[in-house]
Amino acid sequence: MADDSSLSNVGSRYAQALFDLATEQNQVSAVEGDLKSLKAAIADSKDLRTLLASPAFGSEDKAKGLVGIGAKAKFSMTTLKFLGLLASNGRGSALPAVIAAYEKLSAEARGAVSAEVTTAVPLSAAQAKGVAAALRQALGKDPEISTRVDPALLGGIKVKVGSRLFDASLKSKLDSLKFALKRA
Repeated sequence: MADDSSLSNVGSRYAQALFDLATEQNQVSAVEGDLKSLKAAIADSKDLRTLLASPAFGSEDKAKGLVGIGAKAKFSMTTLKFLGLLASNGRGSALPAVIAAYEKLSAEARGAVSAEVTTAVPLSAAQAKGVAAALRQALGKDPEISTRVDPALLGGIKVKVGSRLFDASLKSKLDSLKFALKRA
C-alpha cells in the first residue's frame, strides 16, 4: 500500500496533466466542477471509498465504476476520459490527492486563495460570514473556503491557508497545557 506522500506526488503529477489538458480545451472550470462533485461523492459514499482504496478491485473494475459514476453525473468528456485513464493505470486510490492538487492549480490560475476551515461543530451562516470576512481582511483577497467538521477538536477553529496553519482549537490548547504540566 502506498503512503500518503507518494499518493500526493502521483496526485500532483496527474492533476498537472489534467489541468494542462483542461486548459488547452478551455474546460478548467467544467473539470473542476466535475471533480468537486466527485469529491463530495467520495466523502458521502463508503462504497466508493472502498472501490478506490481496496486492492480487491482491479483496475478495470475501478475504471468502469468511476466512468459509470461520471457518465451518470454528466461529467465532461475530458473528466470521463481522465477517470478511465487514472483507474486503468492503477491509480484510483490517488483520486482524492488528484482532486486536491487540481483544485489548488485551478485556484492559483484564478489568483484565488483557498482556505480550509475545520471546526468541532458546523458553522452557522453568521459564523461562516465572520470567518470569511476575517480571512478577507487578513489575506487581502477573497478566500475560497472549504469547511470540515472534526469533533476531536472539542471547540474552537483551525484555519489552513497554503502551508500556514492557525490553530485556535480547544484540543491544541489542552495539549499545550498537558505538555507544559509534564515539563513542570
